[in-house]
Parts: sequence; structure tokens; C-alpha cells
Amino acid sequence: MASTNLHPIRLIPGDEAKQPRPGMALCLSGGGYRAMVFHLGALLRLNEAGLLKKLSRVSSVSGGSITAGMLGLKWTKLNFNAHGTATNLSEEVIQPVLDLADHTLDVISIVEGVLSPFKSIADEIADAYRNHLYGHATLQDLPSGSAGPRFVINATNVQTKVLWRFSKPYMGDYRVGLIMNPTLDLAVAVGASSAFPPVLSPVELKLDSAQFAPATAGGLQRPPFTTDVILSDGGVYDNLGLETAWKEYDTILVSDGGGATPDDPQPHKDWARHAYRILELLDNQVGSLRKRSVIGSFEIGLRKGTYWGIRTHIADYKLSDPMPCPPDATLELANTPTRLKAMGERLKQRLVNWGYAVCDAAIRKHIDSGIPVGKFPFAGGV
Repeated sequence: MASTNLHPIRLIPGDEAKQPRPGMALCLSGGGYRAMVFHLGALLRLNEAGLLKKLSRVSSVSGGSITAGMLGLKWTKLNFNAHGTATNLSEEVIQPVLDLADHTLDVISIVEGVLSPFKSIADEIADAYRNHLYGHATLQDLPSGSAGPRFVINATNVQTKVLWRFSKPYMGDYRVGLIMNPTLDLAVAVGASSAFPPVLSPVELKLDSAQFAPATAGGLQRPPFTTDVILSDGGVYDNLGLETAWKEYDTILVSDGGGATPDDPQPHKDWARHAYRILELLDNQVGSLRKRSVIGSFEIGLRKGTYWGIRTHIADYKLSDPMPCPPDATLELANTPTRLKAMGERLKQRLVNWGYAVCDAAIRKHIDSGIPVGKFPFAGGV
């Protein structure tokens, strides 16, 4: 369930007094393959507009972390031209992630994890990410501060009830402490961030207490919090990936590929399924509050930036020349199930086009009105 608190995690004493500094952060939400592919369209548009290279931070959860992990891994291989546009973004990042969406991971990993005496479901998911995207890259293969934005991949610490951050400089949370310069596999970090409950969660990290920096100790820097870390999907705590960017930078871009709880005219009345429906409603409402809070902050000038979502009505930006995106077509895309399930080629293309088009509207309206209108990456629109 997402938190409504928009203040950042306090990793060091005095952090609560820190004010945002100049810089631009991109937040990529959860939402399974649907969000993963939707965000690819946004990356393409940001790149064309010269904004991708200007990012100081990329904060992600769940399905958004699959995309962010690939962008971070390939960042130093991107060829940025004089206009700040990476000419090889599609080859290095977009196409490999689209190829992943040809494969169903959730059901296969569940079956293999249940049947295997040696590997958990989480282990199977991490192996799939290694095989298809990240290889044996670690968090140390993400760009350093001088080479690109800081990538923060977020999971939820089930024990401490706060976000657990994975990044190149450190991993941990403020209640336990930090492991500096972690060498954890990137596939494991993304697997933890995208461990959708109840079937793909939890992810268990077996750690050494001695690895935690004493100077970062929170009140829980002791076993089992430092030896047996139990993590779930980052979207359980913050489905927009806002927390690790909100107070750091003064300009926030939010790409939201998250789903919504559908109406149910005949909800189940047995205690198990009824309880699950209530939990869905609670999660949906808290997520909606966080979304309204961030948009309200933009409206009153608390932060600069913009929000675009898979359920956004493109006409709401009130542009004279929005890209053509019929609401019935975009709503159909928004209702794509939150799964790691193989997608057909046309669905992938439509999701990329929609992410591109709504990002185009958002940045031209709220970031730079001088940006020329974009052109769909794939033929056929949304």
C-alpha cells in the first residue's frame, strides 16, 4: 500500500531539514509489463526533447524498475549528440526491453519456484532477468555521479515498513542502515523491486551484519534486520517511485503506468476473497491520494515538473495540437493486466506510442512549450 507522506526517507541526521536542489528527477511507476513498456515511450520522447540527458536521478519501483535497470546499465554506452539526444537509445535500451515482453515470466517462475527444491520464485524471476536483460551486472555497473544520473531502484522492506533503496553508492533503509558500494546483482535488485504480492513476494536477502556502515545505523541495525532482509514490491510502499526523488530535486517528472482497481458489481462475500477486495480498495485509494498530492504540489508551485499517466485524458493538457489519442483506445491500454505476461507485437507498439504521446503533451505543456510536437515511434498510433 502506498504511503501518502511525500517527504523523503531520512538516511542521515539532519536530512529532514534539507531543501531540494536544482535538478530534474524522473520517477517510473509500477504496473508490470504494461508500465515497463509504457515507460519506454516516455523515454523515447524525453530523449528526443533533450531532457533524458539532463536527468539527475531516476527513481523506480516494480515494472518501472525493469526499464530503469536497463537504462542505467546501458547509460554509459549511450551516444549523446550535440543536441543532447542519444542516437542509439532504441538499440541499447528500448528493443531489449521490448523483447523481454515476448516472454511470460510470472507463471513460469511460480511453477518452477514451487517445484524446485533449490530455488524460490524470487530466484527464478532474478534468473529470468539475468538471462534476458542484465546478465551478471551488479549495482556497481550503474553510472557513477559524474557519468550520469543516479539510479535508485526501490523495494519495500516488510520488516521495517519503509523503502529499501538499491543504488550504486549504497543499499539499505534508514531504519537499519546502509551497505556502501554494494555488489548485489542488478537482476536481484530489480527482482525485489518487482516482486508483486502475493505470488512473487517476498524476496529474501541473506546479508552480513558487518557489511552495514556503523555511521549509518538506525535503531534496527541488528540481526535479523541486518542478516535476513525480507523485501516486497516497491509499489507496496510507493507505487509512483516518488519518495527517493521528491525532496532531492526541484523538478520532478512522473510517468505513471499503474493500474486501477476495477468496479465489481458482485464482490465476493467469503472472508478470504472479500478481504482481498478490501485490500485492493485501500491500495487504490492511497495511490490516488498520492497522485492527487503530487499534481496539487505542481499546481501550487511547491515543485516544478509534470505528471503523465496511462489513464490520463490527453485533452486535459489543453494543447492546441495534442497527438491523436482516442480515450477509448487509451483506456483499453490502461486496462492491460498487471502481469509479467507475454504481449503481442501490436500491443507493445500501442503502449509505446501512448507513453510517448502523453509524455509529449505533458512536457510541452509544463516543461517547455517550445518543444515541437512529436511523431509516433510506431505506425498505427494508439
